[in-house]
Amino acid sequence: MRILVAMSGGVDSSVVAARLVEEGHEVVGATLQLYDSRESARKGACCAGRDIHDARRVADRLGIAHYVIDAERRFRDSVIETFADAYAEGETPVPCVACNQGVKFTDLLGMARDLGVDAMATGHYVRRIEGPQGVELHRPVDAGRDQSWFLFATTLQQLGFLRFPLGDMPDKDAVRAEAERFGLAVAGKPDSQDLCFIPDGSYARLVEKLRPQTSGAGEIVDLSGNVVGTHEGVARYTVGQSRRLGDATMQGGERQMVVGIEPGRRRVVIGPRTQGVTRELRLRNMNWLVEPPAQGLRCSVQIRAREAVRPATVRRTQDGASVLLDEAAVPAPGQACVMYDGTRVLGGGFIRRHDSAA
Repeated sequence: MRILVAMSGGVDSSVVAARLVEEGHEVVGATLQLYDSRESARKGACCAGRDIHDARRVADRLGIAHYVIDAERRFRDSVIETFADAYAEGETPVPCVACNQGVKFTDLLGMARDLGVDAMATGHYVRRIEGPQGVELHRPVDAGRDQSWFLFATTLQQLGFLRFPLGDMPDKDAVRAEAERFGLAVAGKPDSQDLCFIPDGSYARLVEKLRPQTSGAGEIVDLSGNVVGTHEGVARYTVGQSRRLGDATMQGGERQMVVGIEPGRRRVVIGPRTQGVTRELRLRNMNWLVEPPAQGLRCSVQIRAREAVRPATVRRTQDGASVLLDEAAVPAPGQACVMYDGTRVLGGGFIRRHDSAA
């Protein structure tokens, strides 16, 4: 096969390229430049500067063609700006999902098709399985590196074209051992981190720079609207958070958490944990990898990247889906709710604000 490999400059995608070459495929490497290389010096960043150099070195080592695609403007519009917008609206976004939906699995995959390749491979830790009814997306063998939650928005059409060779790897040590075997200079390179486009690691400073209305002091209020404290900017808070509440942390002998954000009034609403929980979620921007259920679908759902799954019943609605959890949880608007049947991803969507008609 002729396969395009999305090469970030890290060990995972480099091993993918090396394994495919070893298997006899015709491999083409492509690296997205997502932001100014001068802003990517922070350890754990990716897709600019040093990473492009590393990807090119690996391609030279493997003897494959390598292209660098300038996606900086597209990345800024589709990921960074929407990230800032979400916080300005009182939501907690998932930029990695937006990146996969946009520049990676739409733009780069489109370029791959234009080049006439047979498939596109990435270093994501998920499995693509040919099931009896067609292609399926599953969690990887290494549960500790599972990225399926971030890839729920991958469409069936995209999934048919994608390959994930690392999904069956037992752990990251095995991947690094493969890199050593292939003689790749990136074998010991540290993993990239979340929010790789933020050089200083402070998402709040970036949001406040792009959306000044989120900065500045405001009120912390209880569920009755009584002012119980002050904060330094709504961008620094998310639903479910208990930190940065200062003297408002304890009210009436109960530990408080953020249960709502009112960005237009620069207010953070707090309440006891029992007030923030709910069993009912409404989802938007659904992506189904199975036939949407006409009746209630019993499955497991994951409502945050690093949380365990919860049993639930999901129903399709005219504008998305509704989820009824067996046990109450504290959902954060803007986060993903992904549905599973065992290791298989069934689909997912984004959690709506309860006061939003959007």
